[in-house]
Amino acid sequence: MTDFLFKKTLIIGVGLIGSSIARALREHSISSEIHGIDSNTDVLEKCRNLNILTSSKKNFKDFSNQFDLIIICSPLSAYKKIFLSLNNFVTQPTIVTDVGSTKVSVIQDYKDTCNNKFIQFVPSHPIAGIEKSGPEHGFAKLFEDRFCILTPVNTDDNFIDQIRSFWESIGMKIETMNANHHDRVLAMTSHIPQLIAYSIVFTANELETHIKDEVIKYSAAGFRDFTRLAGSDPIMWRDIYSMNKDAVIEMLGRFTEDLSTLQKAIRNNDTKFLENVFSSTKIIRKLIEDIGQAGFFDPTESEKKTKKT
Repeated sequence: MTDFLFKKTLIIGVGLIGSSIARALREHSISSEIHGIDSNTDVLEKCRNLNILTSSKKNFKDFSNQFDLIIICSPLSAYKKIFLSLNNFVTQPTIVTDVGSTKVSVIQDYKDTCNNKFIQFVPSHPIAGIEKSGPEHGFAKLFEDRFCILTPVNTDDNFIDQIRSFWESIGMKIETMNANHHDRVLAMTSHIPQLIAYSIVFTANELETHIKDEVIKYSAAGFRDFTRLAGSDPIMWRDIYSMNKDAVIEMLGRFTEDLSTLQKAIRNNDTKFLENVFSSTKIIRKLIEDIGQAGFFDPTESEKKTKKT
């Protein structure tokens, strides 16, 4: 008989991340039952066709049973409403975690809306994803060898350990930090690069038609990478910039200053300065490679490239 880590799991929001978690839970035999809830009927229908959930519903009231683990995989702007619903729904000891890309706002939403004594909330951020969205693009290996950051608040160590075990069971490496530090780090490593991608592709889209057509036709690897990022879920990123605006604005200010310095060096033909800057940035790339975080975002793409070669 399989020894499951959790008996019944509920995933709130079964898009790319939620459906990938469902697949990973099943593949690694972590939960005996995996249920899903989503406000989008098309998403629910796709999940039923993919047969990745024990059951899928549109509302909490459609579930008669309780859950050991609840994972919130919804846009950040929906968290307050979700916490309010959980406040009324949960009637037995339950661990709740999430996948939100900002943590200060998530923790504040929880504190403002949820006072259910049965809920043990352990905020999480699995740093994994691809630019595609929807359950049809999910896959169990999405989380393998990626980092998951926990930002616990006043939670019993036993519950934190269970969430740690859950993420480790699907292949993730665990780090713990406070929410403010998390948001500042992710502003630089994730949110600013995404914003730059949106900005560059937006600029290209605003060019004269004949130039824009040639930009698309002759796009080099760098521009193609930007378009990949810019193809991400706009609702998710709208919420991230709204919820983490202070950290993003701080890091964006630093980036803008450095960009202005590079602009000045190019204008003055300061080739030595440019060479020094470009050489120093190679160190960061080497460090990323050394910790095994420089691979493809989508392992299935890596497999396709391997087969071609």
